Amino acid sequence: MLSRPKPGESEVDLLRFQSQFLAAGAAPAVQLVKKGNRGSGDANSDRPPLQDHRDVVMLNNLPDLPPALVPSPPKRARASPGHPLPEDEDPEERLRRHDQHITAVLTKIIERDTSSVTVKLPVPSAVAFPPVFHRSRDTQGKSAISGKRSIFAQEIAARRISEARVPSVGEVVPNLGPPEDPSLVAFLRSHSHTQEQTGKKASEEQRPGGLSANVTKEEPLMSSSASEPKKGDKLEPEAPALALPVTLQKEWLHMDTVELEKLHWTQDLPPLRRQQTQERMQARFSLQGELLAPDVDLPTHLGLHHHGEEAERAGYSLQELFHLTRSQVSQQRALALHVLAQVISRAQAGEFGDRLAGSVLSLLLDAGFLFLLRFSLDDRVDGVIAAAIRALRALLVAPGDEELLDRTFSWYHGALMFPLMPSQEDKEDEDEDEEHPAEKAKRKSPEEERRPPPDLARHDVIKGLLATSLLPRLRYVLEVTYPGPAVVLDILAVLIRLARHSLESATRVLECPRLIETIVREFLPTSWSPVGAGPTPNLYKVPCATAMKLLRVLASAGRNIAARLLSSFDLRSRLCRFIAEAPQELTLPPEEAETLSIEALRLWAVAASYGQGSDLYRELYPVVMRALQVVPQELSTHPPQPLSMQRIASLLTLLTQLTLAAGSTPTETISDSVEASLSVTSLVTWTQVSGLQPLVELCLRQTLKLLSRPEMWRAVGPVPAACLLFLGAFYQAWSQQPSLCPEDWLQDMERLSEELLLPLLSQPTLGSLWDSLRHCSPLCNPLSCAPASEAPPSLVSLGCSGGCPALSLAGSASPFPFLTALLSLLNTLARIHKGLCGQLAAILAAPGLQKYFLQCVAPGAAPPLTPFSAWALRHEYHLQYLALALAQKAATLQPLPATHAALYHGMALALLSRLLPGSEYLAHELLLSCVFRLEFLPERTTGGPEAADFSDQLSLGSSRAPQCGQGALLAQACQDLPSIRSCYLTHCLPAQASLLASQALYRAELQRVPTLLLPVPTEPLLPTDWPFLPLIRLYHRASDTPSGLPPTDTVGTAMRVLQWVLVLESWRPQALWAVPPAAHLARLMCVFLVDSELFRESPVQRLVAALLAQLCQPQVLPNLSLDCPLPGLTSFPDLYANFLDHFEAVSFGDHLFGALVLLPLQRRFSVTFRLTLFGEHVGALRALSLPLTQLPVSLECYTVPPEDNLALLQLYFRTLVTGALRPHWCPVLYAVAVAHINSFIFSQDPQSSDEVKAARRSMLQKTWLLADEGLRQHLLHYKLPNSMLPEGFELYPQLPPLRQHYLQRLTSTVLQNGVSET
Repeated sequence: MLSRPKPGESEVDLLRFQSQFLAAGAAPAVQLVKKGNRGSGDANSDRPPLQDHRDVVMLNNLPDLPPALVPSPPKRARASPGHPLPEDEDPEERLRRHDQHITAVLTKIIERDTSSVTVKLPVPSAVAFPPVFHRSRDTQGKSAISGKRSIFAQEIAARRISEARVPSVGEVVPNLGPPEDPSLVAFLRSHSHTQEQTGKKASEEQRPGGLSANVTKEEPLMSSSASEPKKGDKLEPEAPALALPVTLQKEWLHMDTVELEKLHWTQDLPPLRRQQTQERMQARFSLQGELLAPDVDLPTHLGLHHHGEEAERAGYSLQELFHLTRSQVSQQRALALHVLAQVISRAQAGEFGDRLAGSVLSLLLDAGFLFLLRFSLDDRVDGVIAAAIRALRALLVAPGDEELLDRTFSWYHGALMFPLMPSQEDKEDEDEDEEHPAEKAKRKSPEEERRPPPDLARHDVIKGLLATSLLPRLRYVLEVTYPGPAVVLDILAVLIRLARHSLESATRVLECPRLIETIVREFLPTSWSPVGAGPTPNLYKVPCATAMKLLRVLASAGRNIAARLLSSFDLRSRLCRFIAEAPQELTLPPEEAETLSIEALRLWAVAASYGQGSDLYRELYPVVMRALQVVPQELSTHPPQPLSMQRIASLLTLLTQLTLAAGSTPTETISDSVEASLSVTSLVTWTQVSGLQPLVELCLRQTLKLLSRPEMWRAVGPVPAACLLFLGAFYQAWSQQPSLCPEDWLQDMERLSEELLLPLLSQPTLGSLWDSLRHCSPLCNPLSCAPASEAPPSLVSLGCSGGCPALSLAGSASPFPFLTALLSLLNTLARIHKGLCGQLAAILAAPGLQKYFLQCVAPGAAPPLTPFSAWALRHEYHLQYLALALAQKAATLQPLPATHAALYHGMALALLSRLLPGSEYLAHELLLSCVFRLEFLPERTTGGPEAADFSDQLSLGSSRAPQCGQGALLAQACQDLPSIRSCYLTHCLPAQASLLASQALYRAELQRVPTLLLPVPTEPLLPTDWPFLPLIRLYHRASDTPSGLPPTDTVGTAMRVLQWVLVLESWRPQALWAVPPAAHLARLMCVFLVDSELFRESPVQRLVAALLAQLCQPQVLPNLSLDCPLPGLTSFPDLYANFLDHFEAVSFGDHLFGALVLLPLQRRFSVTFRLTLFGEHVGALRALSLPLTQLPVSLECYTVPPEDNLALLQLYFRTLVTGALRPHWCPVLYAVAVAHINSFIFSQDPQSSDEVKAARRSMLQKTWLLADEGLRQHLLHYKLPNSMLPEGFELYPQLPPLRQHYLQRLTSTVLQNGVSET
């Protein structure tokens, strides 16, 4: 008999068994029958049976490689008899059609979030390891309805059935002890309750933290006692009792075996909890992005309860929305992105206010939301891509910002703006301040290229996005997928935001392959099918105003970009196409046609500001004249249309730039070939623009009639300001024509002044505009520039999502645009026609302007430097500068009233310290004109020097000669004012490249304008202590030059700085209010640290002494604090240590040098300074020979209160005993040391430590035994400080009885026991 295979035998043994079986010819125990296909019927009925055919394993026929894992075709269920299944219908699709609920998307989340699953502790067991489960375990006795469930499923079901009934405490207690033992029952109950609470606490502690915004903690509505058994109630066994909303039927599909655990989700929601405390809790949002209150009760059919955590609360947390974006269902991903976009939009609009802790945007960015959006852009589903782009726009683009920048485009220099990029620069960029921004943008540091996108995004969101190949992906979406209008507009808005970031970002947008070509080809066609009013179903091959705006923003980033756009993308033909026709003739929706015309005019104006694109003016001259002629008709419409007013203002801005181009000439050869080819044909001749002035003047006259009607005046918007700016540019260009007669433009200026300007200046309504300056000023209202709550530092925005109030600089009732333009025109006329200066300067006497200046120079909190405040303050500084420039022109012709001149000078000083980057030319002009003009120092002729001399005579201890008094020094400073100005022009001017770029902008040198993007406003151009700036630079130069500086350079610079600071301290103290007195002292110390001879110069000595006297005035000295951080100084103690080294080396007992050394040694200052002198620089005591009568402060400042530092007291005593401190060497510190030693040795403070008491006794005993009778007399008989006495203090004729008794008691044992050592 053949043997059967046994365990352990190999395949070779099996093959051997098979050969033996076949050789024996025995009948097989099993017969193999192969059936045909089910659907084949009887087609193969003639085939003989396969009973004699045997399956034989043949190794030679097996392939060398395993078969490929190709999935088999899906099986289809057989149709039931009488219910045939259609061939073209999928059963799964059939089942899906039955679910018609709106929340079907949210009920099939594929990926499961296990971060919130409660981790349960294992069940305690008496054995080391759980019992091993065997498949052969007897399964009899189990329910017959188990069917075909696996052995594991049957075992689990049996375990659940066995655990369904848990014995109660009453059933367990009889088995443990007597049932009448109540203590045991109470113990078991308390132990069970403790385990429940411990489990709950452990589950809460183990719950991982996630992405969440916190609101307020809640407590359940039900009382806690409802879930606890009442006293006396019988404990019932716990049994699963599910309150299901339906009655289960066994006839239902797969309901033959009911598994109750899987039906928990069908139960009703837990009871809603109410807000009870003010602790934070997780925030939840609706599908529209609204923040839901913690106790809001919403129905479940809204789809807001499909989450596991806090199931009773409606809405979804940010963590759950993040989880939903990773779902396999595209609708869920799109829905999550849509909700997140809504949350961001509402957060930026300020809807959440103080209801959320922290910033939503910062929380999302820290959680990686930026890259989640970038990954979603690579999705294959168009709906997800559209939702990701919408969320990206909500994150990057603030709608209020774009609206603000568009509305103010026609203001004075309104096309210029700061880059929307973070102000904190990397270390490698901080060392390149002298490099021009345009050159810096062309070069990218290798470190930045190697940094991963998350690191870049942590500092700058835009840079991080650009590093992820965002631009090619957006190009692909536009070029290949052809999305809907909303997605196209979102992409264009994102590109505009990228272009506003910096010149580098704008260049990357321009150079992205086929991106700009696709936008110009698809969204700025020259021919298109007419589009009616209403929503446009498709934006492709239809002109889009947003696409034109993108090109305008790109052109604003740099003149080279503008040149490439005009030359490479055929923008000339498109500008002609959209400008040649009136908006109502463009066969587009009315609003879109108006906006497209506005953006075309603005793009042309930006190109014209570089001197480019002016050749279009010859082609479109009839169109421009026709549009200008119909402006009065459009202004007469009631009410004026906002878009029409913006179009008129944009047209006037374009004409202003073209007129300036007619007045400018090329100043140098342009290296760029593209730009050179444009500039050759870009010059506009004067004859082409000379006929524009009458038409613009007519428009101005019509708008000025509306000045007395506030509603209509606000409706015309920027049109009056644009008219005034054009007239200023027109007269400037007219005066620059060498071939024309000057008499012509002078007479025309007189005509304009008599007919229009002077009547305007006398109108009462103009006074109301001046009065409203204070209400709309950011300087006068610093809180209006407070940073927005949703303003992460890595994503810069102006924060205007909520709009601007009417009474604000950018509001509808703001007087700034019109008054700034009016002052600009008046300055132009006064500069060209000096005879009109006196009449036009009468505008400066407006009471509203005077009050505004007084409030601006008053000390107060400056607005924080935010992106919006930088933008707003720049426009406000324009008005202040133009008013001061007009005042300076008037002051050169006739003297100003003394009060007005002092006010204007204070305003000029304040403005100079506040100007932001980009205004370098204004700072240069202020230094040249207003700041150092004698006309703005009326004190020189109204008794200012005499008053200073009288103050010197009244001051304490003043014994200076008349020629050394402050009056003489101030008079000499006024005479040296031109030299002082030259000194500050040399040391305080910004980098040459920045100054030239700013000069080109403000002087309309169009061929030199590099960009309309200003530098990043990290801080003001000049520091708050700018009057000391030349001296500080002199000190740094001396520190870096071991051989020393030329004496003439150092003495001259130091003298001019000290003279100017003395003028400001005496007559303009408000200009230095922002500089703490300690910084004044540190700057004066620098005079002595420059070299070893500078402080010996007599002029320097007199000036430093005068400034030291100013610093030691009774009203200034209490504000002197040496512990606070000082600008530009890391540590004042370190500076003082260097000062002592220098004093000890080169002073030779100079009294002024010694006075500065003594000033920080006052008792109220840190003991560090006194320890430094008496511990490390004892040799300097011999050179501190300043007499007591020349001490700039009272001696009591050094002696009161008594010294309490034991180490310093011991140093005092040592220097006195050893003779290092003597009254004829250092009289001031000798009196100070004697006073403190006397106070210490006779002090009887009971709270003193044992160490202090022992030191006091020892010091007193040593004093009593001193051999120097004079020192012993001073230490024991000291009474009061008195600087009028030679010693500096008064003495007791004999010790008071208490001191005498105390001395005798302590010294009674000296002769017997000796003196103890300290």
